[in-house]
Amino acid sequence: MPKQCQLLGTHASTGNTVSHSHRKTRRTFSPNLQSKRYWVPSQGRYVTLTVSAKGMKTIDRIGIEAALARIERRASHGR
Repeated sequence: MPKQCQLLGTHASTGNTVSHSHRKTRRTFSPNLQSKRYWVPSQGRYVTLTVSAKGMKTIDRIGIEAALARIERRASHGR
């Protein structure tokens, strides 16, 4: 499983670590991924998702049903 948010598709980005002397070394910025269990009333079961902190806020805003529909759309487009 890639280190990627299932809802938003957020993944690691790259940049530089800059020391006090301004030497630059390549590094990765990992997303804040959390494994979270959500109750889906229409299916009558729990679903475990790997989502970023921003993805959790999105689920709180739009609801788990709409979030699962959005995940299905992302999966069907092959992204």
